[in-house]
Amino acid sequence: MGDMIDSAPDKIDLSIIAPFYNEEGNVVRFLESVFKVAKGLGRRFEVIAVNDGSKDGTLELLRAAVPSFPELRVVDLRRNYGQTAAMMAGIDAARGDTILTIDADLQNDPEDIPMLLEELKRADVVSGWRKDRQDHAIRRNMVSRVANRIISWVSGVKLRDYGCSLKAYRREVLDGVRLYGEMHRFIPIYASWMGAKVIEVPVRHHPRVAGQSKYGLERIFKVTLDLIVVKFLDRYLVKPIYVFGAFGGFCFGIGMLAFLYMVYLKIVDHVSMISTPLPVFIAMCIMMGFMAVLMGLLAEVLMRTYFESSQRSAYSIRRIYSGMD
Repeated sequence: MGDMIDSAPDKIDLSIIAPFYNEEGNVVRFLESVFKVAKGLGRRFEVIAVNDGSKDGTLELLRAAVPSFPELRVVDLRRNYGQTAAMMAGIDAARGDTILTIDADLQNDPEDIPMLLEELKRADVVSGWRKDRQDHAIRRNMVSRVANRIISWVSGVKLRDYGCSLKAYRREVLDGVRLYGEMHRFIPIYASWMGAKVIEVPVRHHPRVAGQSKYGLERIFKVTLDLIVVKFLDRYLVKPIYVFGAFGGFCFGIGMLAFLYMVYLKIVDHVSMISTPLPVFIAMCIMMGFMAVLMGLLAEVLMRTYFESSQRSAYSIRRIYSGMD
């Protein structure tokens, strides 16, 4: 397997990344279609096929295709890690100045690749928009629309279709990006927050003709949790004490109001404090407040340890201008 992923000495202009999971019915047609388009671009390219622990004949077909497609590199993961991890493996293996991701199920159309690359001349990220989706599940399409609106509202990055895998990136946009969970769809958000220009263009979408969809409605819950993480990392990565401290202050405030109300009941209405749940409630609020503040302090220590141990800074420089340039 090692001969499939050895580095080539020549400079690569374009890396096309496609995760595969149980797609044996699409492998041959996908490779033929992608290579037909890529060879017409007039650029040095590579196609990175990431086998995400397929249990069918996907890996065997990919390996068999290597002699016919010299630009093909196959990355075989030990087990099924999910699309985000497969995308990350492909990005780590990519050598191109431009990175393009695409689904291997042929619902994305490789014929759209030249258009995305042309649009990338005026942006840092070009995201596909499946304007006319051909998924069979109407309910999934409706939920997807709602989810895209929520993500756009929370992130501030207005895209109609975060779930479309057909995207093109300038290499520098992905440098230092690490993906977990279902976060591959949030790369445009990371890029935009770092000052990159993100645009969205309509792309074609075809019905699946082989294999089965790997996504269910349970993905919505996972994406929601990942969105919370992404928002937290953007706003509070370098100042987590603000989040935990605010929650701690809220708990202290509720506890103080409950205490004053308890005193009022005792003095005005002559109600025994023991006969109400207020003492226990106040104690819980105070304890939660202390715990939140302590967790915030611990998060601050961890954050500083992370930046110092990885030698990363809390800022990103686009370019330095000098009169000596």
